[in-house]
Amino acid sequence: MKNYNEKLKTDLKERAYQYALKIIDFIDNLPKDISTKMIAGQLLRSATSIGANIIEAQASNSKREFINFFHHSLKSANESKFWLGLLKDTNKANREEVEILLKETIELGNILGSSLLTLKGKK
Repeated sequence: MKNYNEKLKTDLKERAYQYALKIIDFIDNLPKDISTKMIAGQLLRSATSIGANIIEAQASNSKREFINFFHHSLKSANESKFWLGLLKDTNKANREEVEILLKETIELGNILGSSLLTLKGKK
């Protein structure tokens, strides 16, 4: 069981890292107007924060601290959905690219949410 849990942690960490790389590439190809730059900056912060908080969780000293970092990671995923939605709905970004990123954002959020429920003993 321990090996399975370690694999899940590694997979989530790697998935969040790959997601951050995709977001960076996506942002680098957006238009350079003022509003897009502002939204892109917010997206960059929230999307990269997902993985950063997962890493911090794994280095935490207590279950409570671990849960707190996962909660921050989930909040960052929710925020990222908002910024991606704005880019899509304002036609500042390619809709298909945004949909792919939104799908991954939602999946990461679902994994984090499910993990939090398990950690809190509610699942």
